[in-house]
Amino acid sequence: MAAITAEVVQCEQCGKKNRVPAAGTGTPKCGNCGAPLPWIADADDATFAEVVEQADLPVLVDLWAPWCGPCRMVSPVLETLARRYAGRVKLVKVNVDRSPEISRRFSVQAVPTLLLTDHGQVIARQAGAAPEPALRQWLDNALAARR
Repeated sequence: MAAITAEVVQCEQCGKKNRVPAAGTGTPKCGNCGAPLPWIADADDATFAEVVEQADLPVLVDLWAPWCGPCRMVSPVLETLARRYAGRVKLVKVNVDRSPEISRRFSVQAVPTLLLTDHGQVIARQAGAAPEPALRQWLDNALAARR
């Protein structure tokens, strides 16, 4: 069982370091300048409800495995998207090998599988790795359809 932790994130606007908890409400902002911060966290079977379902923002869930080459290729792209969509989307990574309940719940057949959730409800799904422009378009379309 993973503990819910906080990550230190450097603000891209002013350079100050901020602690961003894996779980919480609202949107993380820089304590110095108030700019939105990227929200990237890990979750597992034990922490998924608190980290993902209780988030106020839409959550981009990355269901991945450490042995998966495409997962390793798409991970930096997802982190870039988390920075680009700071204040609008939370990125949560779930290792499917360590989270069998989450894998079953979402019927994961292949990794990576990306889900966009809103309060735990899946609003969009993408299986397999894709280049950043394609993932950005998928995310933009899913967020627009949510409104």
